[in-house]
Order: sequence, then C-alpha cells, then structure tokens
Amino acid sequence: LMAGTAGLPHVIVRFFTVPKVSDARLSAGYALIFIALLYTTAPAVSAFARLNFIDAVHQTAYEDTPGWFSNWEGIGLIGWLDKNDDGKIQYGAGAPFDGAPAFNGERGASGQRALTNKPTDNANEVYVDRDIMVLANPEIAQLPGWVIALVAAGGLAAALSTAAGLLLVISTAVSHDLMKRTFRPDLSDKQELAYARIAAATAIVIAGYLGINPPGFVAQVVAFAFGLAAASLFPAIFLGIFFKRINKQGAIAGMLVGLIFTFAYIAYFKFMAPELNNAAHWWFGISPEGIGTLGMLLNFAVAFAVSAVTAAPPEKVQELVDDIRIPSGAGVAHDPH
Repeated sequence: LMAGTAGLPHVIVRFFTVPKVSDARLSAGYALIFIALLYTTAPAVSAFARLNFIDAVHQTAYEDTPGWFSNWEGIGLIGWLDKNDDGKIQYGAGAPFDGAPAFNGERGASGQRALTNKPTDNANEVYVDRDIMVLANPEIAQLPGWVIALVAAGGLAAALSTAAGLLLVISTAVSHDLMKRTFRPDLSDKQELAYARIAAATAIVIAGYLGINPPGFVAQVVAFAFGLAAASLFPAIFLGIFFKRINKQGAIAGMLVGLIFTFAYIAYFKFMAPELNNAAHWWFGISPEGIGTLGMLLNFAVAFAVSAVTAAPPEKVQELVDDIRIPSGAGVAHDPH
C-alpha cells in the first residue's frame, strides 16, 4: 500500500504546486507522515468497528436494536435472517446466507425485512455490507450527529479530491504525454485540449460503470489500484531518482512486466476463475490484493536487467537527476573534517 501510494500520479502531482524543491520535499514528508498514520490506524479502526457492532446487536431482540440497524436494513445494506426463530440476533463469523440480501417485500415475525436467500450452516444471522462500516461506525458508537456529518463530509471530500486529481492526471497524460509528445508532435493547443476532454470523459464513464458494478468492496478495489501502481509506477519513479544507470528501455520494460503480471493475476482470480480465489490456489499464498508487491519486485528486476544490457541514459538526463537531488544553488554538503 505504501509503495502504491508513493506511485499514485494524483498524489505526486500535488508536490509540483510549490515554488521550491525544499518545499516539495517538506510537503512530501508531511504526506508520508499522514499516510503512515492512516495505514497504521486503519486496522485498529476496523477492529473497534467490529467490536462496536457486536456489542450493539449480538443477542439483542430485533425490536430492541438501535435505529441505525433498521435504517441500513431499509436500504438493503444490512440483512437479518432469524435461523433459529428466537427473535434475537446472533452475529458471528461467516456469511449468514448465500449472496447479497434478496428481500421479498414482506416482514418477518419480528418485523424485519424478510429474505429469500438460502441460509448457511454457521450460526451467523447478520449480513453487513463492508462498505458501510466507515460511515456507520460513528452512529454505531453513538457519537454526536455533528461527528457523523463530519465523517460523511470527509469521505465525500476525499472522493471528490481524488477524482479531480486523477482526472487531471489522466487527461494530461493522454493529451500531452501520449498524443503530443509521442504520436503527434504537431498537435495544436486546441486539439490537445480536445484529447484531454475526451480522455477525461472516457475515464468518467469507466469509473461510473465500475462504481455501479464494483469488482469488490471498497478496500479490495483500493488494494487493487494501489497494487497496480506499486507494480508499475513506483519502481520507475524510485529508480529514476536514485539510480542514474536506469534508462528508458529498462523503465518501460519493468513497468510493462510489473503491470501485465499484476493485472493478469488480479483478472484471473477475480473475473476468470473466481471459484479458485482462495489460499489453496494463490501463487506463494499471495492474494490478488497483495500481488502488487511481487509485481513491484519483478519490475525492479527487469528494469535493472534491461538497463544493464542497453545503452546508458544521455548525459543531460543524468545531470537532470543530479539537479533533482541537489537543486541549483542549494550547495553541496561538505565534510567538516
């Protein structure tokens, strides 16, 4: 996740909005601190959310459940199947029934929305959509309404900020880097703008489709995206700064190998053979969500190997790398001895 975050273009582009290299480094340092806080506290938040949920509903009669339970049930993101007909909710490990809740429009004996799903053999009776836990957790913990509103606003702001950054990067990459600098150097500014708009519109359509038909819950999709970024972008960025011998051929070859390997692994287990998506069939026991790490290592290996057997980068490129490390006018560190 950390390597993927470091390679995400909409994160990197934020560091170009400051006038000095030292400011960019400082902002990157602060970003790393907050990213580290996010990743280290997320498991704790998840554990406490599960604990709060258990305390609130386990062995509780349906009519005595908090208001948020029926609210989320009303929109189909929580479902309760009373397997033992005791009127009390039992919550435990495993899926309570097959698939997502399928309501028949009627009410059960305790007033719950009746389900048509086939029950499983375990004791769990509650289905909870995993995507709601972040938004539902403040309500489950009985926090004030303004805290709930703040969490909702924060989630919306994060989504809009990320979407805006990604659209900017996608449109610029397609119109300027791909079209103008690679395929059509004679492209006019008006044509470049048109390509940028087309790329942004296409990205919105694809993102909208995946939002309506997600390949997994939010955490899974984020893990896939970060894994792909770690396997493709991060090694090229890292080596481009800290290893002057890496050339264009090595960077491209490494990115292609890492991206193709990671994408193929995810696509195989998530779409082509989902019935095999378990630890018994994973390569080295690595799930699709974590395969980006292996893709990143392959990227590094291929980039080094290809760069070693091809020509070194031009001198001006190596000078550019030196200038990034020690900006002009910054001075060079001297040994006091």
